[in-house]
Amino acid sequence: MLLSAAHSVPASADTLIANVNGMRFDRDGDVERFAAMLIDDDGRVAKLYQRRDRLPKDVDYRLDGDGRVLIPSFIDSHVHLIDTGLAAMILDLSDTATLAEAQAKIADYAAQYPNRSWIIGRGWNQEKWGLGRFPTAADLDAAVGDRPVWMMRAHGHAGWANSAAIAAAGVTAETADPDGGRILRGDGNAPAGVFVDNAMDSIASLVPEPRPEERDLALQKAQQLLLAHGITAVADMGTTIDGWQALRRAGDKGRLRIRVMGYAAGLDEMVTIAGAEPTPWLYGDRLHLGGVKLYLDGALGSRGAWLLDDYADAPGERGLPLKSGTQLRNLMSRAAMAGFQPAVHAIGDAANREVLDAIAELRETYEGDRRWRIEHAQVIDPVDLPRFARLDAIASVQPIHQTSDRPMAEARLGPDRLLGAYAWNSLIENGTPVAFGSDSPVEPVDVWAGIAAAVTRQDAAGRPFGGWMPQERISREQALAGFTAAGAYAGEAEGRFGSLAPGEWADFLFVSADPVMVPESALRNVEVEETWLAGARVFGGD
Repeated sequence: MLLSAAHSVPASADTLIANVNGMRFDRDGDVERFAAMLIDDDGRVAKLYQRRDRLPKDVDYRLDGDGRVLIPSFIDSHVHLIDTGLAAMILDLSDTATLAEAQAKIADYAAQYPNRSWIIGRGWNQEKWGLGRFPTAADLDAAVGDRPVWMMRAHGHAGWANSAAIAAAGVTAETADPDGGRILRGDGNAPAGVFVDNAMDSIASLVPEPRPEERDLALQKAQQLLLAHGITAVADMGTTIDGWQALRRAGDKGRLRIRVMGYAAGLDEMVTIAGAEPTPWLYGDRLHLGGVKLYLDGALGSRGAWLLDDYADAPGERGLPLKSGTQLRNLMSRAAMAGFQPAVHAIGDAANREVLDAIAELRETYEGDRRWRIEHAQVIDPVDLPRFARLDAIASVQPIHQTSDRPMAEARLGPDRLLGAYAWNSLIENGTPVAFGSDSPVEPVDVWAGIAAAVTRQDAAGRPFGGWMPQERISREQALAGFTAAGAYAGEAEGRFGSLAPGEWADFLFVSADPVMVPESALRNVEVEETWLAGARVFGGD
């Protein structure tokens, strides 16, 4: 039976997809090309064929790929899954270029929803606005003053509140900064309007929680977005019991259309969700809770990243360690003891060193293939770069952060500390496994933009000429591996999906161009035409 690739394939039938320009990647970026792929009746890759190979004739379905490019589908190794969907349901300030534009958008949104007790949003970035300072409660009062307003910064490590929200939380000039948090102050030590890291809890705890049906809708929206961008698997960083229940409801109803590697939002959530050990892989390898997300510091943009030396643009400030070294080791040890994979958020060079020191100590107790993850690994003292490989640490990084952070990072760090910033090539050359992601909803789930950023070190406008810190450029094969096989390895899922190896699930894409051959300037223009999961199309086509 001959069908075009635009037609669906029924389940429980072996399928030959022939006449394709196929390629798969191992986690080091080595490429294997193939001309046809046989998928068994379970939806797994049975065999790959070269052009010289004789193809089987006795198959249930045969699809002609028309010479199109077929690659493994993408893995986003750092996503906040439910938040990605919720972000599509609240006010988004990420497209605002000035404070005035943000104020107008907030005011319009509040006028549209006069009955909402709180106005909630996200995505502001004072660096993008060119404001030269953090926004204030008075700035927000000018837009909405009759009810509480709470706007999360783009990176999620700071929040902006109006006077009504601050009053509702009872925060005053006498309120002390919490451990691991900072309340920005104004005249008379009064709260100015921005709350950093752990200080956000005083406001955020008052914001109404999404209802279960809203979480279900958010998951549906997130899945649609991810599949449209060719992403069939994610590492969900910060899975809560409410998020897990939404995933289970989707799985029970046959509506879970991506693969989720869950990392619990702390030890309490880890135990609540999974109990004494990681969960089994559920729903045909579509859901698994195997790790825990821990935070050691904040973000560069809000000066919460923990640095070894002062911020270049804020003498006397070095960021906010959110835990002591002993607390970090105890949490990592508790997780590792039960077989969970710790994934530690570390952005500043002091934070990265502390996590590496902790791993060095814990490796003496917890032997074997532990795959300690460091999330972001953005600013690293150059002397610590080789330690990642020596300690078998995985760097889980987000290439698109480099292009959006560049001006801010230069200001925060100064020239002397840039050599270890966003240093992906140095990590890879030292033998460190590097997995790529987006940090959505902090950044868009645009894999091609991430690949282009990793390969060119330039933004969408081609700035800066020649690339920023061009010695840290990587090959496109390495970038593609970072979004496929390396992502599976980082999530302890290799052999299940990620590389189209025989025996793995047939999760793949048809794309508009060969990403290994197109000019670097055209990488952002490659399009996902179809997304397939377990041998069935889940996006694109007729």
